[in-house]
Amino acid sequence: MAKKSLIQREEKRQKLKQKFHLIRRSSKKEISKVPSLNEKWEIHGKLQSLPRNSTPTRLHRRCFLTGSPRANYRDFGLSGHILREMFHTCLLPGATRSSW
Repeated sequence: MAKKSLIQREEKRQKLKQKFHLIRRSSKKEISKVPSLNEKWEIHGKLQSLPRNSTPTRLHRRCFLTGSPRANYRDFGLSGHILREMFHTCLLPGATRSSW
């Protein structure tokens, strides 16, 4: 189980990303359209003034049940060991388990 503070921090980053998404997207479009270098620097300064945690690259997927940041499968939203346990107890229909 992940620490509650880390999960809360990740949720805060998600909210910040949604809040500044439109500003960030419009600024990036402006940079590509503006021909002069000075104007590009001004727009880039606006982008740099946005909060650091509002960038999408700082987000990390976490397990839906445990909050673990490692070995997450996008299709299920679960970490690897929880996914394997669910396979073995037949809680995920259509999934085949491997045993050797």
